[in-house]
Amino acid sequence: MALILSIESATEVCSVALGKDGELLSLRESTLGRNHANNLALYVQEILDENDLYADELDAVAVSGGPGSYTGLRIGTAMAKSICYSLEKPMIAVGSLTALAEIALEEFEAEIIEINNPHNATLCPMIDARRMEVYTQLFDMKLYKQSEIEAKIIDGSSFKGIENLVIFGDGAAKCTEILCVEHQFISVHSSARGMVRIAEGMFNSSNFVDVAYYEPYYLKDFVATTPKRKVL
Repeated sequence: MALILSIESATEVCSVALGKDGELLSLRESTLGRNHANNLALYVQEILDENDLYADELDAVAVSGGPGSYTGLRIGTAMAKSICYSLEKPMIAVGSLTALAEIALEEFEAEIIEINNPHNATLCPMIDARRMEVYTQLFDMKLYKQSEIEAKIIDGSSFKGIENLVIFGDGAAKCTEILCVEHQFISVHSSARGMVRIAEGMFNSSNFVDVAYYEPYYLKDFVATTPKRKVL
């Protein structure tokens, strides 16, 4: 049983959650764009204040482990490391796609969303990776992995042969015209609340990362772009 702060920064959603014994206590998040550098510290402090806690009362800090936005992952990791270093707390890395799939499961369990024929559904979380590429991984309805993480370019032949595929996440919208004939799309976005139950299980099994050497799983190298118009 543990009190764990979770930080999700892999997408445009900036999100911080507090969980106790695998149950969500508090949540702060913004879906208005990538302003993580300004929001994360504020959200952490608000959650601590709301629950009358000092940071040293936390048992661990969980962070989105990727894949996702290179900059977002670095900001979230830096925040998690700073807390863990200063307070000598263990750090947990939760896969961004796993956490996204967990949210879909939780919302299905709470009857917030519907999933057709859930007994044989395959969950397909997608995180946008620019153009027609997404980061994705397949899970069954018990969150067991059915494929490895990949950066996938979506076209008409993607996921051929997979029946009852349930697609969601911020990479899903651009795929609807290509894939919607065969598959189900649901509205689910990334959030730190999807990390709470997973982080609790990882804490109980002492599944921690080395704070000093940990790096998120970027999957692809960061590519800097040059603006087409330059101001002299």
